[in-house]
Amino acid sequence: MFREGFIDKILRLIKKLIPKSVFNFLAPAYHAGLAYLGALVYGFPSRSMKVIGVTGTKGKSTVVFLTSKLLEGAGYKVAAVGSLGFKIKDKEWPNNLKMTMPGRFKLQKFLYEAKKVGCEFVVLEVTSEGIKQKRHLGIDFDCAVFTNLHKEHIESHGSFENYKTAKTELFKRTSNIHVLNADDPYVESFSVFLSNHKIFFGLKRGDIVPENIKLSNAGSSFDVYGTSFNTSLSGEFNVYNFLAVLAVGAMYKIDLPTAKPILESIKGIPGRMEFIQREPFSVVVDYAHTPDSLRSVYATLRKGLEFPISNFQFPMKRRLICVLGAAGGGRDKWKRPEFGKIAAEYCDEIILTDEDPYDENPEEILNQILSGFSSQFPISNFQFSKILDRKEAIKKALTLAQDHDIVVITGKGSEMSMAVAGGKKVPWSDRDIVRELLQ
Repeated sequence: MFREGFIDKILRLIKKLIPKSVFNFLAPAYHAGLAYLGALVYGFPSRSMKVIGVTGTKGKSTVVFLTSKLLEGAGYKVAAVGSLGFKIKDKEWPNNLKMTMPGRFKLQKFLYEAKKVGCEFVVLEVTSEGIKQKRHLGIDFDCAVFTNLHKEHIESHGSFENYKTAKTELFKRTSNIHVLNADDPYVESFSVFLSNHKIFFGLKRGDIVPENIKLSNAGSSFDVYGTSFNTSLSGEFNVYNFLAVLAVGAMYKIDLPTAKPILESIKGIPGRMEFIQREPFSVVVDYAHTPDSLRSVYATLRKGLEFPISNFQFPMKRRLICVLGAAGGGRDKWKRPEFGKIAAEYCDEIILTDEDPYDENPEEILNQILSGFSSQFPISNFQFSKILDRKEAIKKALTLAQDHDIVVITGKGSEMSMAVAGGKKVPWSDRDIVRELLQ
């Protein structure tokens, strides 16, 4: 739906003609002007709908997906935007822009299209990069959701404090409803802003706190105010995601008994702890692209390896086989040795491979991940190899897997392209490659 149009080409030409130092100085005014111009051109479409903005480091895509399903199940006409793709009522298509939050004119055009077909809600993934480039301006947000905050995009923002400040901007500009993770150590930075309604969720404290939590690789279950939820999404982090969605639902008068069958009917989320296969060995694809999210995924799957199989009453020796890379383009290079360190802690077999190298040397990216292997754990605890060709790396992982092992492929999730040198994007899907190789 979003192809480069005349305006995109003109703007790109202007940016090339202006000296970089001058453009950087004028950038805030340039981005803000474009945002409001885009909103003006399309008639400020967000004013006719309730826009829910979801921000945080982890969980944004899942919360956007689940919230859109909850609202839709409750009878509303819904549009959604995020890294998982675009949705306007029944029409859905992938996000191939290599940016979670579209540019200003694209975003306003999307809102206009949603308004035109009668959407009542828009659920939007709001990123720090998007806020830095003022893509949120010209949008009237009715509700802001904070999932959590971890170290990310430090090179781009200059510091963690700047990154956090960018995230809080959504709450500064949303005056009606604030939905907040009470357990997050940075929640106070988000809760200080005034709003008509505030609701907190968390495992330890808040207005919505679950009881009787049970976790397994098959899903998670918990109780909230006497309503039991049995979901198909694994991991404690997904319990947090469900709580955020239930809190949003509460603000829009969707009660727990109504939410229960809607959320329980969701069997999986593309590229988010997605089990492509469970037998004879499991294959999981996940987007995990921060150290904390990678640790959460590995820890959840590692715990699943300890569960008894069938009639066996003792744990069998099963392995976690990990296919791992890191994004290039100068993005958060500090994460690379951290990825290696975490993989060395949890994985029995590690296959390092290409992810989105952009113009960086792919071999050097893998060497930086590898440097984290020996920082805390002896290399003898696991096996590792480097295979730059991502398809061959996945193929090796599947070949190594034996009954009841788990193969986990991280970094790209449901993405449909790979960013390589020269600004090129080549078609790519971890999920499709896995399915092809398993046939």
